[in-house]
Amino acid sequence: MSALSVDNLSVTFQGGAKGFTAVRDVSFTVASGETFGLIGPSGCGKTTVLRAIAGLNIGWRGIMTVFGAPLHPDRKITGALRGNIQMVFQDPYSSLHPRHRISRILGEPLSLRGIVGVEEAVRVALDQVGLSSSIAGRYPHQLSGGQRQRVAIARALLLKPKLLLLDEPTSALDVSVQAEILNLLNDLKTAHNMTFVLVSHDPGVVAHMCDRAATMQAGRIESVLDRAALAAGGWTEQLATS
Repeated sequence: MSALSVDNLSVTFQGGAKGFTAVRDVSFTVASGETFGLIGPSGCGKTTVLRAIAGLNIGWRGIMTVFGAPLHPDRKITGALRGNIQMVFQDPYSSLHPRHRISRILGEPLSLRGIVGVEEAVRVALDQVGLSSSIAGRYPHQLSGGQRQRVAIARALLLKPKLLLLDEPTSALDVSVQAEILNLLNDLKTAHNMTFVLVSHDPGVVAHMCDRAATMQAGRIESVLDRAALAAGGWTEQLATS
C-alpha cells in the first residue's frame, strides 16, 4: 500500500467568467517512508497540490488516498486521518498565533482532542526538536526564525502524523539555519517512521532530502525523477524563473 496516491488531481479557483485552473490532471504516488518532492518555478501549482492533500483547499477534483483511506473533495478531513496528515508551512512566523504563548500554540490541539498530560506532551515535543521547555512561556516574536520553525515542526509532530507535508520549510530562514532544520527533519522522519512530501524550488534542499521528485510546470507534472536523476542536476534549469 502506498502512503499517498494522487490520481488526476485538478484544482480550479473561481473568479471571473471561467475561473483559473492552477493544477491539471496531476498524478503520482508516494511510497511509505519516502521523501517525495514537488519541484518547479513559483506559480507552477506545487503548493496548491500540497494544500489539497492537507485538506486546506477542498475544492479539488480527482482521486486521492492516504494510507488507503480516501480523501473527499468538498469535504474537510476529520477523525484519525486528520491527525495522520500534518503540514509545516513556509513562514513559521505567520503560521504561529502572535498573541499566544508557545505552550498554548502547542497544547491547544491536544486539549481539543481531550488528550491528557498536555504539559508533558508539549515538553517532549519541544525536546524532540531541540528546544528547551523554557520556550513554552514565550511568544513567537521572542524567538528566532529557526526556533519558530522548530516550534512549527513540534506542533505538527504532536498528533503523531504518518504523512508530513513540507511547504518550503527552510526558505524563510538564514542559510546557516537551513541545514540544521533539514537534518532535524530527516532525523525525525527516521525516528517516527514518517513519509514526507516536500515542496521546494531549491536544488540543494531537494538533493539533500528527496528520494524522488516530480517536476511541475504550469499546473502539470512533466517528469518524475529518481535519486540518480536528481543528483545529475539537469532539472535545475527549469527553476531559473522561480
